[in-house]
Amino acid sequence: MLLAVPSPGRAQDFPNRPITILVGLAAGGVTDVMARLYAEAVSRKLGQSVIVENRPAASGAVAAAALQNAQPDGYTLLLFSGAQHATIPALASAASYDPVKGAQPISTVFNFTGIVAVPADSPVKSIKELAAFAKGKAGGANFGSPGVGTPSHLAAAKLLVLTGAPAQFIHYKGGAPMMADLVAGRLDIAWPSAPAAKSFLIDNKLRALAIDGPQRWAVIPDVPTLKEAGFGEASVANWFAVAAAPGTPEPVIQTLNAAFAEAARDPELKRKVEEFGMTLATSTPGELGRLMEKEAIEIRELVRKLGLKQQ
Repeated sequence: MLLAVPSPGRAQDFPNRPITILVGLAAGGVTDVMARLYAEAVSRKLGQSVIVENRPAASGAVAAAALQNAQPDGYTLLLFSGAQHATIPALASAASYDPVKGAQPISTVFNFTGIVAVPADSPVKSIKELAAFAKGKAGGANFGSPGVGTPSHLAAAKLLVLTGAPAQFIHYKGGAPMMADLVAGRLDIAWPSAPAAKSFLIDNKLRALAIDGPQRWAVIPDVPTLKEAGFGEASVANWFAVAAAPGTPEPVIQTLNAAFAEAARDPELKRKVEEFGMTLATSTPGELGRLMEKEAIEIRELVRKLGLKQQ
């Protein structure tokens, strides 16, 4: 008789209580906003509450470790940046989670759009002009980043390798202080997110050199993508995804995958996401799993090449 009692993890019973999406960054940022937009849409599809819980510590490592150690029942999820999720363990001598084995893939959810930007009065008009500018400045260009090992830092480092431009990185504890110095001209160049740069671009306080994303952005339609500019190799995992605790039953994973895929077809969600300069994305769990494995390998190699110090 006991064996006949339905398990909470069985697909026919799932979900029968609220689902929590962990976000490893502070409230109000791009990842948090996207998580809340998806939570609302997925909640409507599943007929169950979906709650976003921020755990902004250790650049996302705390949230990722919490997922790895969570009950494998589909009620604890993680929305994460592909690059950052792989970078934290690559930088750490003793990581608190495994970037591949510590998460059960569900689906990609959106593609991040970054902007290669300079102050409005900068003499640099294109990425090709960046190398000449940096070589002509003592010590090279000052390149801002929101933190060591962030996707912006790694992408910028790859770009500098491709262009041969000398630079000094100035690392900040987040994007806001970096943006303040970039607009004020205390930085020569930075790689902010589209939402962070949008108002400054509209007010002509920044100039965009290229779009780090799969397509041009309607806010600045004349600015080419990195690929169009001939520097597509500089892009670093601009995809974001959602995953469950390792060991979550396959029927539950499929139910969640279907809910996120259906949410991505929601016209209102699509409109709001595109306002941020992002694009919606979906995948099968298998496709995301292969993407995570590929990213972990590539990020480890990039960290080694760049000689980033292990923490």
